[in-house]
Amino acid sequence: MCENIWKFIGNLRCSKADCLSNGNQVASETMHGANLAVQQVCDIEVCKGIRIAEENKNAEPNSLGQLSTPYALENGGWASVFLLIGLGVICAYSSHLLGKCLDKNPKSRSYVDIGQNAFGKKGRVIAATFIYLEIFMALVSYTISLHDNFIKVFFGRNLNLSWAKLSTSQILTVMAVLVALPSLWLRDLSSISFLSSGGIIMSLLIFISVACTAIFGGVKANHKIPVLQLDKIPSISGLYIFSYAGHLVFPDLYKAMKDPSKFTKVSIVSFALVTCLYTALAFMGAKLFGPGVSSQITLSMPPHLIVTKIALWATVLTPMTKYALEFAPFAIQLEQHLPVSFSSKTKMIIRGTVGSFLLLVILTLALSLPYFEHVLSLTGSLVSFCICVILPCAFYTKICWAQISKPFIILNVTLIAFCSFLGVFGTIVSSKSLIQNLQRSIHRTGP
Repeated sequence: MCENIWKFIGNLRCSKADCLSNGNQVASETMHGANLAVQQVCDIEVCKGIRIAEENKNAEPNSLGQLSTPYALENGGWASVFLLIGLGVICAYSSHLLGKCLDKNPKSRSYVDIGQNAFGKKGRVIAATFIYLEIFMALVSYTISLHDNFIKVFFGRNLNLSWAKLSTSQILTVMAVLVALPSLWLRDLSSISFLSSGGIIMSLLIFISVACTAIFGGVKANHKIPVLQLDKIPSISGLYIFSYAGHLVFPDLYKAMKDPSKFTKVSIVSFALVTCLYTALAFMGAKLFGPGVSSQITLSMPPHLIVTKIALWATVLTPMTKYALEFAPFAIQLEQHLPVSFSSKTKMIIRGTVGSFLLLVILTLALSLPYFEHVLSLTGSLVSFCICVILPCAFYTKICWAQISKPFIILNVTLIAFCSFLGVFGTIVSSKSLIQNLQRSIHRTGP
């Protein structure tokens, strides 16, 4: 949700001429997920579709991260809110560093360009690798969320297919993904870009739904939140940082601003608003549902309430609108690297086939690893810490080394070390938890 607010504020300062001047360039970088900058010149009509999608693109990872903040606060203790707020401050600072890197080299237009300016070809490859990894893992998390919320939406209803050894929710998830699959074959995303505009609406719906549950739902907010559980900090830090993962889109927004000098101010306002929203939602959810709070707040809400049904359906429908828009950056890059001799139809078949295969792989992983909190924590720890903090600090330190004072060098190195520590331990803990849950599942279903 962070980049949604960022875009709204930033677009107030973006002139129409500035935005249209980028018409021949695909800037589809997004946080989890998918506004990856594609720097090759492409067909103008296609670029317009990507540009429209990018401007309306909602924050996949952020919506998912928002769902898990009450769970993270309950497990980490109320004192862990200082980590949530601290990471928000750090991410606002790292977005400022990305702006400084763009100031240093005006030709840079994307996150991967900044990586190349800092460390050459290796920097570009590293940045692109983490971007694609985040897109893939975010889509797996989205699909797990789709499956989990289907269970709640269709609770008590059975869909029996004698030839399929799948539960009702799994069958519905497969059907939903198959419905969304044809959208991966579209070359001009302008026809479906309107679907992505509901991201910020979804985030607000979830927040309002939880607030209405507290006020009108008959659920008393009388649960006591533990003070601090240090052993849970590594795993919940991944959930927290994932909520702020919007840095991939910032270079494009910076370039679209009429007055880029206000980039830092807009960034601070955006992160401040998002941090307040996440903090309020985390405390509301944890106080309402206590130790029983689910890793997705929608799954803990009373099923008989209208606001619960609205929140559940919003959470179910959102992933179905994401697949094509999330896959677009990879698809465009793939098409650009195909031989020039290939016809447009051949290129469409290749990109559609590859996209369909990847989506089926994502579906298989989501149904095989239905552990939302562990997958999301792993994504945040393994990928989001790097994209949001570690790489921006490293890029800025390398690019602007001669102009940085010693205190700022120490600050950047400290942030890199701190976030590397949280990222490594979070990856280990979440991976271990994921493996343990998978082993228990296999043991239960075994002979």
